[in-house]
Amino acid sequence: MTNPRPPRSIPVSTPRDKPPQSLEQLRDLMLRISRGESDVVLGPKAHAALARILELQGNPALLSITTLAQALAVNPSTLTRLARNLGYSGFGAFQQVLLNASMAPPGAFYSQQAAKALASGEEQGTEALFNLCRENQANIDRFLSMHDDVQFREAVSLISSAPRVMIYGIRQFHAFATFLVYGLRLIRSDVHLLDSNALGLAEGIASLDREDVLILASCAPYSRQVAEVATAASKKPVKIVAVTDRADSPLIKMSHAAILVPHETRFLSNSLTTFILAAECLINACAAARPEETKIALAERDRLITDLKIEL
Repeated sequence: MTNPRPPRSIPVSTPRDKPPQSLEQLRDLMLRISRGESDVVLGPKAHAALARILELQGNPALLSITTLAQALAVNPSTLTRLARNLGYSGFGAFQQVLLNASMAPPGAFYSQQAAKALASGEEQGTEALFNLCRENQANIDRFLSMHDDVQFREAVSLISSAPRVMIYGIRQFHAFATFLVYGLRLIRSDVHLLDSNALGLAEGIASLDREDVLILASCAPYSRQVAEVATAASKKPVKIVAVTDRADSPLIKMSHAAILVPHETRFLSNSLTTFILAAECLINACAAARPEETKIALAERDRLITDLKIEL
């Protein structure tokens, strides 16, 4: 049984008719390629290259096919074929779309400042603190520049209208999943962690119905178990919202909506700062989508907090 896809709220021409004319259209095409919804077929190298190119907004590497190929560790011929497969006359036309987006990468100032600090010697104390904070600021800038309103609205619509929502993430992303459960439970009661208290992944997935939503979160290097859960859930089928980092993430193929979140910093693991911000954005948007229900739920929560004397 195939997983039905919800209708797109904004129709997008296929690149066979007209190639993408903006980064937003390129990102949309990349998502459709990853889901098998496009007639464009890319090999593994070209697929990975396109995903990385979409993260290089304003990067000087985009100024020439040679420097871009070096930055991506591919041959220039790979980029030429990629451009033509996407419907452009050649790399130059593809490059023009990339350059038109912006010549200054989001958060470039912070990156430059961090590079200067590193050049002067080993980071210590306050210097390391400032650099990590600035890198997270740059990630938030990139999150905004990558924002896909169609995908975000689709995610909010799916979550808001679902009879029940389950959320799954492991290791670091267990913290993300728990936070998202807490936030969504402020406005509705039927939100749960998948495999809560180790009750079983199979049992949890089996309990989901067609109209329910499963939110999955992972970023590179992607957790095999999360990808396997996505595959199993898609066969039910249930609606899947992916919160991940790149358009070639293994979660994209099974998703009905995807929210892309940058995370690269010098933190010793994957940074969750921007992922938590993305969760806050989702929670607020879902609250706004159900204003009357939200008011009632929050009022009841406040009443119980007062009756139980939870707060001083």
